Amino acid sequence: MMRRCLVLLPLLLIGSLASLPAQGPRGVATVVNPLDLARPSETIVLAAADVQKLLAVEDVRTVKVRDDAANKDLLTQAIDLNDDGKFEQLIFQVDLAPRETRTLSLSVGERRIATREEYKAYGRFVRERRDDFAWENDRTAHRMYGAALETWAQEPLTSSSVDVWVKRVRRLIVNDWYMVDDYHKDHGEGADLYSAGKSRGCGGNGVWANGQLYPSANFRDSRVIANGPIRVQFELVYQPWDAAGTKVSEIKRLTLDAGWNLNRFESRFAVAGGAALATHAIGIKDAASSTSAFSRERGTLRTWEPFKGDDGQLGCGVIVDPAQVVEATKGAGNYLIVAKIAADGTAAWYAGAGWSKSGDFKSVEDWDAYIEQASRRLRAPVQVALKAR
Repeated sequence: MMRRCLVLLPLLLIGSLASLPAQGPRGVATVVNPLDLARPSETIVLAAADVQKLLAVEDVRTVKVRDDAANKDLLTQAIDLNDDGKFEQLIFQVDLAPRETRTLSLSVGERRIATREEYKAYGRFVRERRDDFAWENDRTAHRMYGAALETWAQEPLTSSSVDVWVKRVRRLIVNDWYMVDDYHKDHGEGADLYSAGKSRGCGGNGVWANGQLYPSANFRDSRVIANGPIRVQFELVYQPWDAAGTKVSEIKRLTLDAGWNLNRFESRFAVAGGAALATHAIGIKDAASSTSAFSRERGTLRTWEPFKGDDGQLGCGVIVDPAQVVEATKGAGNYLIVAKIAADGTAAWYAGAGWSKSGDFKSVEDWDAYIEQASRRLRAPVQVALKAR
């Protein structure tokens, strides 16, 4: 019996090796942090075409990104930017130490579907709440207002403001809060404590002409581009409105990544007759008892305001490319950064909020530090290189 076992074991081993799939092309992504600053939740964006060429793969959703140092696969997300059924980007996140260079292995395997618990970014059109568009990540939540709110019998509101929901939990809450419909009270997870109204809220914008702000009405259409687990990205469409005698329309694209308190906004303006717009203004509501700080050098504007009672304080912040800043001013109940609009009608900025009861920001000094560090990161992006292994 012993002799028969010795003969069979090598045969079984040979058979198991023969059943393994042949190893396909492999690659390495090298990520370099050029700053002497830690970069948690840094989103790395790879062009799908580059990855497909490197790994000879068609479906980038089957690409594995492995952190060899931590001996684990990273969560990835493929993004179809134009809804043509083809993915243009593959994204993942890494935490980078100051001046760190990180190498990550790329390979092809079976596609893995992210679990519900792994989702850290999400957004949707909320028909049941008079056309809100709400979105969130593990740090913060927001909403903007659709057409139905303009004619709501109970409390009509015409506004393209950016509203804020504050959170003290990392899980996604938008669906749960809308379902229970009691989100103006903090029951231990956070709440809708911010009153945006007709102001710019926390990062809304409007055309700036002749020293006056001309904001749009509520959005009329929406399109989701990416919906987690790492990034939520969508567009809102605004119908033409009058801006100092000029008819202007706008498509606004918003992007929020896991681990960030700041959204990326991009407006694409179109002017009747093909004329060009010179400037727009991004604003934060000028609330009672709020304080503000502006830095032209960094292109930053922030506020810090108290909520009622013991609900803590809220910081709002805006970051603009310093080269595009025209001035900082106040108007229509807002602190404003006036910035240039590019010749092609586009304008981009970052804006978001931080709550003193979230566990992330205890004081205005903490919020100032976050805005300053975020502006440094945005001005010095990580360097990414791909090569075959």
